[in-house]
Amino acid sequence: MVSEKNEPGLWDGFKAFLMRGNVIDLAVAVVIGAAFTNIVNSVVKGVINPLVGAFGTKDLDHYSSCLKSPCRMNEAGEVTDGIPIMWGSVLSATLSFVITAAVVYFLMVLPMAKYLARQAARKAEKEGTQEVMELSELEVLKEIRDALVAQRGSGPSDER
Repeated sequence: MVSEKNEPGLWDGFKAFLMRGNVIDLAVAVVIGAAFTNIVNSVVKGVINPLVGAFGTKDLDHYSSCLKSPCRMNEAGEVTDGIPIMWGSVLSATLSFVITAAVVYFLMVLPMAKYLARQAARKAEKEGTQEVMELSELEVLKEIRDALVAQRGSGPSDER
């Protein structure tokens, strides 16, 4: 006997997962990040590498050390003899990462943190004024109570 369940099916669950706001935001962030990576790589290869090459003899991608001598390469840049360590390309990738991280931090994270701090300060300020109003109302109610107690005490005598 097959029992009917009111649980959503596999496809419905998958559609609900995809339609969540944070999944869509993440997809947009990945696409923008990929496009931004191309810009940063172009800056590193087109500006930074030639600047480093101005102080050295070539751009960063061609700097290397030889682990097993002699290191020889053909005209296509393929290794024919020896074991080269291509530390220039690692340095180039590190510079790309640092530039990307700096741009993301200074153009996205820092302004958002300042915005959220301002929002929190405004919220705290609103809550503080509401708290002051509640305290002043409480003080007024205490004064009324004290006045009623004093009035009751000074009125006709209580016989007990």
